[in-house]
Amino acid sequence: MAGNNHGHTPAAWTGVTIAFIGFCVAGAFVVLANPIGFWAGMVVVALGGVVGLAMRAAGLGMTPKRQPQVQPAAQPQAQTQQ
Repeated sequence: MAGNNHGHTPAAWTGVTIAFIGFCVAGAFVVLANPIGFWAGMVVVALGGVVGLAMRAAGLGMTPKRQPQVQPAAQPQAQTQQ
């Protein structure tokens, strides 16, 4: 993992942190047997994903790496008999 920068961006950290908080809220309300609180926690989990994507679109995420263009191998020309 030291050789790449997978997920070490403000967008990733913020999105995961918000989703983790929503997961904890939903888990607490499962124990308390409160379905409305559970679904509120699930909304916060989804909000974490939306915030992460919005921050990535705003330029706070990792830029995609461009793959090198591979040229197709030259096909040998078919010889025609005359």
